[in-house]
Amino acid sequence: MADANWYVVHTYSGYENKVKANIEKTIENRKLQDQILEVSVPLEEVVEIKNGVKKKVQRKLFPGYVLLHMEMNDETWYVVRNTRGVTGFVGPGSKPVPLTETEMRNMGLVREAEIEVDFSVGDAATIVSGPFDGAHGIISAINMHKQSVTVNIEMLGRETPVEISFTDVRVN
Repeated sequence: MADANWYVVHTYSGYENKVKANIEKTIENRKLQDQILEVSVPLEEVVEIKNGVKKKVQRKLFPGYVLLHMEMNDETWYVVRNTRGVTGFVGPGSKPVPLTETEMRNMGLVREAEIEVDFSVGDAATIVSGPFDGAHGIISAINMHKQSVTVNIEMLGRETPVEISFTDVRVN
């Protein structure tokens, strides 16, 4: 769906799952599957300690909000806006504003293709572009999410960690 974007709606506190279920029921009843593609209440797993007992629990990442991957038009706006528990779309006035690519990536809504790298922590590496082009060092960290590596290079007589993109480093 070329015109589909991610939007955020504000809900009454504690109504996130109820709003999600109501919107999904409306999608089914009105046959809107090709216009409202996904309704999401992002969760994170956290460890709570109560009375000395550790327990893994699911917690809402954005309490009071529901994320929608949808095509914005009069019908979808009306359906979502008039869902019980929805207080409105996030955006100035009553104009819904779609999430940017960066916001979606930060929220984990964009699924990155798995990247395989041919280096690991401890490998000797050379930086091949940018301000540190030609510098040699040892890889001290790999961040798959940011697609970057930290290379410890010698600068001004001391070891300095430099974070650079996967594409800017070669293993020696």
